[in-house]
Amino acid sequence: MREDDCIFCKIANGEISSETIYEDDTFRVIMDLGPATKGHALILPKQHYRDLCELDGDTASKVLPLAAKIGAAMKTSLGCAGFNVVQNNGKEAGQTVFHFHVHLIPRYEGGPVMVSWVSGKESPEDLAKTGAAIRSAL
Repeated sequence: MREDDCIFCKIANGEISSETIYEDDTFRVIMDLGPATKGHALILPKQHYRDLCELDGDTASKVLPLAAKIGAAMKTSLGCAGFNVVQNNGKEAGQTVFHFHVHLIPRYEGGPVMVSWVSGKESPEDLAKTGAAIRSAL
């Protein structure tokens, strides 16, 4: 199923042109129009899923192997030192298009720091309380 007003559904299904670097029955991988670095690509499933929580198991099982395949090709063809695999869920997490997608961002030696955070500190008691809350919701 696809969403009629979803731009990523239209791109993934070939209704809007894109610079496609890979395609199969489940996914289209395209170059990002606003790249964080040279070679930034997006993995788009052809079926609409709002986010990771809606993604079906079959599609989910194919995403990371595809990311590895494309990332290895980036390292070979672009000479990048590595790559980030980024997937945002929800507005507060930075999701701007509500169609599940994965960013593959090549990283180059001496390039900008893009994914970072300041490590916090939690007491063992707080970790236990938080862990119990998550376990209870599983």
